[in-house]
Amino acid sequence: MEQQSMFMKQADLPLAARLRPRNLEEFAGQKHLLGEGKVLRRLIESDQIGSMIFWGPPGVGKTTLARIIANRTKANFIDFSAVTSGIKEIKQVMEQAEKNRIYGEKTILFVDEIHRFNKAQQDAFLPYVERGSIILIGATTENPSFEVNGALLSRCKVFVLQALKTEELVGLLRHALQDERGFGRQKIEIADDILETIAVFANGDARSALSTLEMAVLNGEAEGDRTIVTRETIEQCTSKKSLLYDKTGEEHYNLISALHKSMRNSDPDAAVYWLARMLEAGEDPLYIARRVTRFASEDVGLADPRALEIAVAAYQACHLIGMPECSVHLTEAVVYMSMAPKSNALYTAYESAKRDALTMLAEPVPLVIRNAPTKLMKDLEYGKGYQYAHDAREKLTDMQCLPDSLEGKEYYRPTEEGVEGKIKSRLTEIKRWKAEQKKNK
Repeated sequence: MEQQSMFMKQADLPLAARLRPRNLEEFAGQKHLLGEGKVLRRLIESDQIGSMIFWGPPGVGKTTLARIIANRTKANFIDFSAVTSGIKEIKQVMEQAEKNRIYGEKTILFVDEIHRFNKAQQDAFLPYVERGSIILIGATTENPSFEVNGALLSRCKVFVLQALKTEELVGLLRHALQDERGFGRQKIEIADDILETIAVFANGDARSALSTLEMAVLNGEAEGDRTIVTRETIEQCTSKKSLLYDKTGEEHYNLISALHKSMRNSDPDAAVYWLARMLEAGEDPLYIARRVTRFASEDVGLADPRALEIAVAAYQACHLIGMPECSVHLTEAVVYMSMAPKSNALYTAYESAKRDALTMLAEPVPLVIRNAPTKLMKDLEYGKGYQYAHDAREKLTDMQCLPDSLEGKEYYRPTEEGVEGKIKSRLTEIKRWKAEQKKNK
């Protein structure tokens, strides 16, 4: 009876909990850290774990990896939650760890969601990490550079865990259908393309993928001893719109590309359509606003300087009021970008300058335009011969500002479009004046 009771308790657990990997061989993903010969795998297998932080999105195995380490290590393992623990609990655990150290025993302290600890709570770990009383393993979904104290972070190796790839999630789902801890004792019929749909919907999150599969199987169509999971079943268990759009996959990039190229081609109807496709599929409006802001300078530029103002204003509106209200602000920005005159002169100017900057890194700044705040710098002729443009009648000088090897190089080549046509005329006049001044010297 006790064995049956224990089985029932295991069966009552969620699928993700039942299938939690017990060793590195069962662990899905993170090949860059756990593949054969990779640094973290070597540390685990040799039982030479030091303090570390696991940083990555939800459902990628941070807690599971800590539990695998616990099973392999010869140290005492303490599982600690930043959500439910305070300074008092920390000190109690630390005191016990200090006693263990005196008797030659290591203690590994796993802290889930370590970013939720405030500075004082994190500081409580520091002396024990320094003395070697504990080996700290923290897990966080937030950037540890911002959320973990610098002193503590400097004593921990940060390992970045990545969202699982679609094919890795599909493999995990197939394993769940075959493993007796999952649905291996049942006859489940589910097409490969449906497994891939679940994997895409999970967006790199193994826990989400397994939960979706579990819900689909529980709601599948029973036919004798078989359970059939159809596409209709999946659509009932998830949001249809989410299935149409993977916010980190290929379709994400396809749609933002369609929006960008429609605006570039001055097609406001197509641009608004692709905007609606993204927003109604759940895309972050701030992401779209950032892309529109980039477009304002990359594809419109000085042909219409107001384009950047409108793009930034749309971003601020999205930030202030969010969806669904900000959809009209993005529509205004997208239509404006579509109808604005186009110039990529700023983009090509920077790319050309970047190539030279990367291949000619040793080019010194000309002495004439160097600052000279000290006597030594003045003695070295920093700033000698500098011409202050505001003192000149034309507000111009013929002073050379590029290195000698780049003299005469042109990066910015304005077009005739919109306001940039006037800028081109002005630049032509400036270059003609400078050429005359040099000729007359």
